[in-house]
Order: sequence, then C-alpha cells, then structure tokens
Amino acid sequence: MMMRPELRLHTARLRANIDAVRARIAPSELMFVMKDDAYGHGLTWATETAEQAGLGWYGSYDVRGGLEIRRVLETPARVFAWATSSDDEVDAALLHDIDLGVGTLEYLDRVIARAERLGQCARVHLKIDTGLHRNGVLGEDWADALTRVRAAENAGLVDFAGIWSHLAEASDDEDDDAQKAFLDAVDAASATGPQPGALHLTASAASWWRPELRGSLSRIGAFCYGIRSADGPELEGVTPAADLVAFVTEVEDDRVTLGIGAFDGLPSTLVGVDVGTPAGLRPLTGIGATSAEVRGWPGVAVGDEVRVFGAGDRGESNATTLAERIGTVGEEILTRLTSRVRRVIVDPSGGENPR
Repeated sequence: MMMRPELRLHTARLRANIDAVRARIAPSELMFVMKDDAYGHGLTWATETAEQAGLGWYGSYDVRGGLEIRRVLETPARVFAWATSSDDEVDAALLHDIDLGVGTLEYLDRVIARAERLGQCARVHLKIDTGLHRNGVLGEDWADALTRVRAAENAGLVDFAGIWSHLAEASDDEDDDAQKAFLDAVDAASATGPQPGALHLTASAASWWRPELRGSLSRIGAFCYGIRSADGPELEGVTPAADLVAFVTEVEDDRVTLGIGAFDGLPSTLVGVDVGTPAGLRPLTGIGATSAEVRGWPGVAVGDEVRVFGAGDRGESNATTLAERIGTVGEEILTRLTSRVRRVIVDPSGGENPR
C-alpha cells in the first residue's frame, strides 16, 4: 500500500508570519520573496495568501517567476525580478509591468534597447556592488551607469525606480562597510536627479536583526515561511508555515515503514532524526529510495500519520533544525521535496484542499 506524503500548507500561519515580519521591519516595507516556487511551498498559494494580507511588493529571482506571480495576482502590486535575463524575457517583463533588477552596464543597455523597440517604459532598479561581487555595477562604473539610466529616463524609456544590493552577512563590520558603499551610491544618484523611491539592501537576516541597515524596502523570503537561519535563534512571532507528513504503509513487529524516501526529496543522511508519531518522538532508522523506517509504537496501524518536520506540535524538528544536522539550510530541506509530495492547503478553519 502506497500513500503519498503531504506538505501541509497552513494559510493562517503564513498570514501570521507576514504580519509579524511587517511589524518587525516597519516602517520599511516588505518585499515578499517567492524564489524556488515560494521555497517549495507553491507559488500560487503563497501569492494568494500574501495578496489577502495586502502586500504591495513581490520578489522573484527571475522573470519567469515574476510572470507567474503577475498571473496569480488579482490586484495591482509591484513585482521585482533580479536575475539578468534574455531579450525575450525582458520583453515579457516590460509587457507585464515587472520591475527589473539591473547589475551590469551591458544588461542596462539591453533593457533600454528593448524598451525603445517595444515603445515601453522599463522600471529599473540599479544594483551597486557593495563588496559581495554578486552581479552588481562596480563602484568605478557607477557614474557611467547613472549617466546612461538618466539619459534613458529623460527619453521616456526608463523609470529609475530603485537602487539595491546584497549583503554578505558575514560580519557586522563588513555589512556596515557595504551600507556605506550603498548610501554613497544613493547620494551619487540623488545628485543626478530625483532619488529613486525603492531603496533595498537587506534580505531576511539583516532586515530582522539590523534595523539600521534597512531601506524603504526589505526583501524577505525564508523568514516569512517560518524558516529561520541555520545556527540562528528562533524568530519571535514566526512559525513554520508547513508540516511534512508521511503515512505508515506497513507494520512488521517493531519495524514501521513510512511512504516517504529519498526520491521524495528526504535526505538519506537524516537517519537517526526523531520524528513526531501519535505516541511521541521516534527515530528514523533508515531512509531508502521510496520509503523510510521508524521504530514502532504500541497500537501503530497502517495509515497513521507521522510528522517529519513542522511547527513542533508533536515535538518534531523544524526544517532548519533538520538541516543543521547535515550541514545545510532549512530552505534546502523544503525546496528539494519533489512533486510526489502532495501540497495540501489548510485554511484557517481547518479545511483541506489537496492539489
């Protein structure tokens, strides 16, 4: 007997997390980051829930994800895609009102050229390299970038909407230096024309712990889903938005088989971790391709639910706690789950809508 595992998505938890994050970072505005299919939770569900919460900004790694967010949204909102994109993707972004993160002079020139060709105005967020060297305009090229973007702005081809960057988050001193470089870039831009309205430097951890680094926007993904940083403290007011549940498929003496395995995305290196059963915590004793084994308990029966990770109602670990056991991050535990794991939406009243 084979029963597919389920990732149970708790709408009420995600809404509460979004509210907690917004309260924490105010007056900075939340850009809800949706990369990797909303960190494995499902982009449609996450977008619909965030829209219900009244969010005005959404972040996607690439234009493709941004187009999907735009498809789901029913109300006006800003969608930001930061990966360098092909000409066809730029065209689609311009036609569907997606803000573009631009981190090289070559990409800036291509975006301007596509805007001119289509007769569209491109909303551009210029990225300044603040030391991480992750696709940002170098300091020595910043003046040139500003000259080009202002000329395009004057020609009606560009809305210079934002300035942004990434932090290394390796040390407070390095992040302080990065902020100085960022603010210098903002000052230089302000000397050439109106200051862009969207200034965003921080992602989840820095937005949460370093309020002095926040700009008008804070790009936060993992924390909204209740995924804390590896080796970091728990987050006040934030709960994992999803529980991974597997079902007992076979019982033989003290050996209980669960219908989840490495082909479902459960790392085989998690052997030994405790999972939540109806009788309390029990260790996983083996993880195979399509099944896992757990030490049995009195009265165990086929169909019983076992919580592999979640909010801790049965004492089980969260995704990040599992990740720390094998030297990775909570995001990986969630994003590696395959399509064999059913995503089941749990509404605030407790109803379920499998998909």
